[in-house]
Amino acid sequence: MEERIPEGSAVVVGAGGLVAVWSTGAQRLLGYEPAEVVGRPAAGLLAAPLPGPARRHVAEGRRCAVEVALRHRDGDRVVVRLQGTPLLDAGGERMWLVTGAPPVYAAGRDEPGTAALWDLTLVQLPMPVAVYDREARLVAANEAMARVMGRSAAEMRGLTLRELEPRPPFDEFDRLQRQVLRTGETVFHEAHGRAPGEVRERSWSMFLSPLKDRSGAVQGMSATVFDTTEQYWARRRLAVLNDASLRIGSTLDVTRTAEELTEVAVAGFADFVTVDLLESVALGDEPEPVPPAVAVTVRRTAQRSVLEGCPEAVVATGDTVSYPEDTPPALALAAGRGARPRPRDPGLLKWIRSSPARAETMARHRIHSVMMVPLRARGVTLGLVHFMRHRTTQPFSEDDLLLAEEIAARAAVSVDNARRYTRERRTALALQRSLLPERPPELSAMQVAYRYLPTGSGADVGGDWFDVIPLSGARVALVVGDVVGHGIRATATMGRLRTAVRTLADVDLAPDELLTQLDDLVLRLDREEGPDVRGRGEEASGEVGATCLYAVYDPVTRRCALARAGHPPPALVTPDGAVRLLDLPAGPPLGLGGLPFEAAEVELPEGSLLALYTDGLVGAAGRDMEGGLALLRRSLSGPARPLEDTCDQVVRTVLTGRPADDIVLMLARTCALGDAGVRTWELPRDPAGVARARKMAVEQLDAWGLTEAAFATELIVSELVTNAVRYGDDPIVLRLIRDSSLICEVSDGSSTAPHLRRARGYDEGGRGLLLVAQIAERWGSRQTPGGKTIWAEQPLPAETPSGGASRR
Repeated sequence: MEERIPEGSAVVVGAGGLVAVWSTGAQRLLGYEPAEVVGRPAAGLLAAPLPGPARRHVAEGRRCAVEVALRHRDGDRVVVRLQGTPLLDAGGERMWLVTGAPPVYAAGRDEPGTAALWDLTLVQLPMPVAVYDREARLVAANEAMARVMGRSAAEMRGLTLRELEPRPPFDEFDRLQRQVLRTGETVFHEAHGRAPGEVRERSWSMFLSPLKDRSGAVQGMSATVFDTTEQYWARRRLAVLNDASLRIGSTLDVTRTAEELTEVAVAGFADFVTVDLLESVALGDEPEPVPPAVAVTVRRTAQRSVLEGCPEAVVATGDTVSYPEDTPPALALAAGRGARPRPRDPGLLKWIRSSPARAETMARHRIHSVMMVPLRARGVTLGLVHFMRHRTTQPFSEDDLLLAEEIAARAAVSVDNARRYTRERRTALALQRSLLPERPPELSAMQVAYRYLPTGSGADVGGDWFDVIPLSGARVALVVGDVVGHGIRATATMGRLRTAVRTLADVDLAPDELLTQLDDLVLRLDREEGPDVRGRGEEASGEVGATCLYAVYDPVTRRCALARAGHPPPALVTPDGAVRLLDLPAGPPLGLGGLPFEAAEVELPEGSLLALYTDGLVGAAGRDMEGGLALLRRSLSGPARPLEDTCDQVVRTVLTGRPADDIVLMLARTCALGDAGVRTWELPRDPAGVARARKMAVEQLDAWGLTEAAFATELIVSELVTNAVRYGDDPIVLRLIRDSSLICEVSDGSSTAPHLRRARGYDEGGRGLLLVAQIAERWGSRQTPGGKTIWAEQPLPAETPSGGASRR
């Protein structure tokens, strides 16, 4: 704030620029005692360098009058207008008498009292006015112009602007003056900067007008200058508000939104801006209330400066900051209102001195004006924004505070939206990851590797999923699916479908039958939600829907049955490196209802590679599906590599940019159970064949070195074969499989499913399956094209190697 020099304030600066005399008025103005100043350099009292003309006048020993920014004892800036008069001491050394008496400028006359009223009007106009002759040399200037230029009219008379100030923008002003003299037409020009006689930047509107005689000949020109600083800042504030509306909130990322706020503020009206968020907000959680009269800890989320590298910062981005109690930052957070503390405010001084690094940077960068504005949205406080100035000489005004509050209010809504999105996305990702396999299971039938890549575009998580399900008889089911939509609802739907697939897989349904059941489930989910429920959510985009691919591989027969519901076809890589897409019936997407699904069966040579994926892998902006499939085939071709390396190769080749959708890629290399691990016998439908079946099973166990399992296996074979003879149809087949467990299977031509029942004490039968259930680790039945198969699994004896499965 500008202050006038108290009456009687005078300072004498002696040789070497040292203060020799310090008056009482100077003491009242700047707060220094004479003992603190006398004998020390006068330059230490300056808060900003002297204007260029004043420096030249001092160097030349000429009298001068200039507006100067001084530093008060408490650190405040004091803008005053001083007059310096050169003197000589007894030894002939130059001294300076600096007083507050303003110079009297004349406009072409030495005695203003004798001037005409018209001349007095020009002299005393509050806006700067100057008159130039036909050679653009100054003829007269009023007091306002002399004050702006930092020179008296007598000193400027006879000089051009280029001679007065040989630097921009005065060279451009000189050019415009000569244009007016040449053309005789008025020129309007706007400029913003610091005039030679002032310490603050101002905005000026200049009218350069020709002066013509009665014949119309140009005899000279006049320059009339209007101070439009307030209008300039008003336009800047409107521009900043418009910029804030366009740039803040372009993403749903808390940190990026805070950075956008700092970018807008620094480009608009501040020199250094920081954004500190409550730690809960920075983590995406609900903001906690800020209690009054306590220290507050926040996290520095973003900061930006007009200087490269933010040298004003005392805290790195991401670090925590503590606001001491009863300081402007803590009070602004608690009250939820912006503050513009004065330089000598006790609370501001307490905040500055609470950190030696902050006190040092405030002094070193001469930060002279600060605003602190809370980020508030939906009635809660999210953080605090600091706006500071050091290069801009004008301190923040009340209008600047209103502007800062408006920008902060708009940014706060975007920050809160980003925070809510972050929380929902974190929840959805946690839910999604909890529903997906953590690691590939150990299987004898195949080796499996996969990649799951959430979208990197900033959209919500999707409903892509995959699974590997061990089935009876050493078989394995592979499933890949994609739920329509994004967000928690899509993830929850994915979880329900994945659970349903696992349940249906345990029933050992064929792939086409399983998809039919899954289609019915999706229809029920859609009816349960209904349009009203979907309309209340964020994804009211349509019905529940999904695509799915389900495959079952049998390592004994090396055959794989597959069916798909609107899903991209799998790729098959044969052991010789050839790649082709399996020609499967497309099938409708899940959720349409009433349309059939068809399964296909292919025989896979041992060491074949199946690639299952979602459409996010091969579909991309600017590329059709065929192009993506071509890249997929190219990435899979060639000699066999480890599955993990192949996954990486596919991702690098097919993904040419950031994925726009979630991506699932699952690779499975098939193995085969050889004759050494499988024995099969066809039995007659004759009770006498039960004893023969027991005998053959025990002999096979002896050959495998599984004698310890002979007794239990003999009982299981006896009961299962007896049931097949009594209740089944031809053909009856017994099969033993030595895999990671010992599997006993009995198949017959009847499709009647067995059921477990508890026999009463006087019943002669009914205990067979109950006995099997007690002996076996797992048991069950599955339908086959020719009837059914009842199976039972036992763990292998300790340290007995599993057999039969070969791995490529």
